Amino acid sequence: MPDQWDHKIFNITETSFEQLALEVFRFQYRHNSLYKTYTDMLGIKAEKITSLYQIPFLPIGFFKTHAIKTTEFEPQAVFESSGTSQSVKSHHLIKDVELYRRSLMKGFEIFYGSVNDWCILGLLPSYLERRNSSLVFMTDELIKQSHHPQSGFYLNEYGKLYNTLKDLERKKQKTLLIGVSFALLDLAEQYPLHLQHTMIMETGGMKGRREEMVRQELHELLRMKFAVDLIHSEYGMTELLSQAYSKGNGIFHCPPWMKVLIRDEEDPFSVPPGVRSSEFKVQSSESEMRKSLTGAINIIDLANIYSCSFIATDDAGKIYDDGSFEVLGRIDNSDIRGCSLMVV
Repeated sequence: MPDQWDHKIFNITETSFEQLALEVFRFQYRHNSLYKTYTDMLGIKAEKITSLYQIPFLPIGFFKTHAIKTTEFEPQAVFESSGTSQSVKSHHLIKDVELYRRSLMKGFEIFYGSVNDWCILGLLPSYLERRNSSLVFMTDELIKQSHHPQSGFYLNEYGKLYNTLKDLERKKQKTLLIGVSFALLDLAEQYPLHLQHTMIMETGGMKGRREEMVRQELHELLRMKFAVDLIHSEYGMTELLSQAYSKGNGIFHCPPWMKVLIRDEEDPFSVPPGVRSSEFKVQSSESEMRKSLTGAINIIDLANIYSCSFIATDDAGKIYDDGSFEVLGRIDNSDIRGCSLMVV
């Protein structure tokens, strides 16, 4: 059964976002000991925060070293990031899996309509080979909710997937092929196909599998091999319970309960232009602060109500005046910045 936050988060409006974000901040400050300690060590007085742009953002690296929990609970699931066996992985403790399902399904419906209209094909070989992937959970949920008999996962069965796509195209079935970048490239090179009823959605995931390429180059190659006009993208991560989507050109849009802000890449504690950190008073309008800003990406994900909704990511990006954003790459030495304040 939905809890007290469910209705507030998923019925949010643009005008009520700031008010609810401030309410969530106060809730997490009171009930998340790590976030409270972090906020206090920054010298920020929680009771003086009255603007969205004054809220402190927790460096994402803390998900690798701490249990990020708002309220005490036994997690129903633990999402784990990808990485080598030697690397430290992020862990997102999920109090209520149903909250993630709600965020996923409502977000998908906003951008792409009812999932019942789609056949969902998941090409996620490197993710299917490990447990606790939020991307696999997400795709599995879309597959189940589509109720289409041909929806399903594919590991490295490119020939089988090719035949499935041809059959779905013949039936004129609206299809979503969601896959990691390297696997989509392998499929495109081995089995090029003219797709008219299939949408390709890449989720990133090239590192360590193939030579890195910029998103524009990747999309151009996939467009040519599959004869489609646009390549869609999904922007999500282990540490978030919401996804942003791009319907082409690498420009992402957030669902109403998620928002992207920009910070100075060199300073994880920076506040937006127009805010004096010593006084925390807004000196310019929201639109002025958001217009054509480039820097490191901060994310507000209100669905993260029981972990932390205010995350300073390791990604660099650009935000546009309509709130859409572009991901430009990763920040150098991003694992280190912002996390040395609280070494436990």
